Amino acid sequence: MKLQGLKFNVIGGGIGGLASGLALRQRGAQVTVLEQAPAFSEVGAGLQISANGFAVLRALGVVQDVPEDAQISHGTIIRDYREGRVISRIPAPDAGPTYYYHRADLLDLLHRAATEAGVEIRLGARVVQVHEHPTEAELVLDTGESLRCDCAIAADGGRSAIRPILNGAETPQFTNQVAWRAVIPWAISELMPCASLTMGPGRHVVTYPLRDQQLMNVVAIEERSDWQEESWRLQGDPDELRARFADFGGNVRDILSDVTETHLWALFLRPVAEHWQNGQLALLGDAAHPTLPFMAQGACLALEDAWVLAQSFEEQSGVAQALAAYESRRLTRTKKVVATAGSNARNFHLRGPMRLAAQVALKAIGPRLSKRYEWIYAYDATA
Repeated sequence: MKLQGLKFNVIGGGIGGLASGLALRQRGAQVTVLEQAPAFSEVGAGLQISANGFAVLRALGVVQDVPEDAQISHGTIIRDYREGRVISRIPAPDAGPTYYYHRADLLDLLHRAATEAGVEIRLGARVVQVHEHPTEAELVLDTGESLRCDCAIAADGGRSAIRPILNGAETPQFTNQVAWRAVIPWAISELMPCASLTMGPGRHVVTYPLRDQQLMNVVAIEERSDWQEESWRLQGDPDELRARFADFGGNVRDILSDVTETHLWALFLRPVAEHWQNGQLALLGDAAHPTLPFMAQGACLALEDAWVLAQSFEEQSGVAQALAAYESRRLTRTKKVVATAGSNARNFHLRGPMRLAAQVALKAIGPRLSKRYEWIYAYDATA
């Protein structure tokens, strides 16, 4: 199918939205990305792009083989929470390097590439209604402006306002886990530039370097039941963060002492969407398959979606056929990755004898653990 002359509106200017807009534009489509925020911000901190996500960035021409805007991973050190004792070391996957990005840096790369390719990007554009016509989709903005297109792509995140159009109203399930997020200067000179996973009963802390080891990304996750609000931008109290992880020793204690600003992210879970598309409208990224962060695959899955979506339009003979092919190709893989991330949530927070038994097992299998997930990292949507 030739994309020249086809018009797409992409709802959401995050990683999935910009990547899909770029992939469609590179194949000749007219693309407008609608982002409701008035500007791209640095909220969101760090993220990991493993080989499967990096393959898409490289195919889109956003990065070279060795990116200048990211920190390469040297694997992960697993520690016990009391004194930071090293339990095991997990090497980087054989499939290819993993890179740590500040989210703002990756968004800037995608934004620049999309703009240069001719994608129109509109900030402060909030979609409030979607109407379907026989051959077109119509999006209505909060200003009253109406935009028509051949196909609308909803890449508006895990709390997608568009997803209920295809799947009806849903009640998200609170996972009883809350993430504290922060970025601090990388001030601990003896730390290796690799990820660290420090596990304790009902809690864990992940750190890794950003921006050529100038910054450190910090994510501290704890089990809680006293929560009602679904959000990832709530302002947190650094002193409360330190109090809740006060029994964590080693480097974690020093790291948390340097936190001056933090945000809270309550982890709510929705299932992988039953319906991804209806022939004119399609879901992409977290809007289709929200995932817990315990495999660091949210951004990578969105990048895979973006490539497969554009490729499906190139290969199929009509909009409805392309969207059906896209959904079919993505459904099984995303369900499997999301389920794997969910199982890790339990493994990170073991208590009592199970925690000690898991440490013994991790010491033995840690050097081989990345091979267990090779099916995730070695997947290449662009092949």
